[in-house]
Amino acid sequence: MSRQGCRSIVTQAFEYARKHGRKSVTVVDKPNVLRETGGLMIRTFREVAAGYPEIKRYETNIDAQCMWLIKNPGDYDVLVAENMFGDILSDLCAALVGGLGFASAANIGDHYAVFEPTHGSAPKYAGQYKVNPMAMLLTCKLMLDWLGEADAAGRLETAIATVIKEGRVGTYDVKLNNTTLEVAEEVARQL
Repeated sequence: MSRQGCRSIVTQAFEYARKHGRKSVTVVDKPNVLRETGGLMIRTFREVAAGYPEIKRYETNIDAQCMWLIKNPGDYDVLVAENMFGDILSDLCAALVGGLGFASAANIGDHYAVFEPTHGSAPKYAGQYKVNPMAMLLTCKLMLDWLGEADAAGRLETAIATVIKEGRVGTYDVKLNNTTLEVAEEVARQL
């Protein structure tokens, strides 16, 4: 962890909150145990937060945050954390939205971004056409947003939401028996 890295990720979190009308940003770390790195993240968070007075800010420990997310997920808008704690939170939050098959992810820097489903690749399922494609499609939505293609991103998100809400087409993880391709084709039809 570096001061520059902490400043960048915390600033990105506040900018995202501002751009998308979010009301709060919560930093998640463990500064009582990881005094140097966690302390750096918290100090940097406080410095950056001062520039966004309209956005509420919260500081939490990773262990307590996991419990609070399960108890009250709607209380949180934007979470910001260093890599390890972010990885823990992303898998926990995936469970709150239906599983890893629905969890998209973006690693956004100042000039470049990398997009991938939270679960990464699943080599053990290669060629079986059973993996839920929604995480990848939602990741594409994040990429379209980042590229400034808000209309296309919105249409894709609406198509995905329609397929999920109808509940007729889905993969094994949602107790349906469609293939990856059949689910993707249904999203394409909705588009």
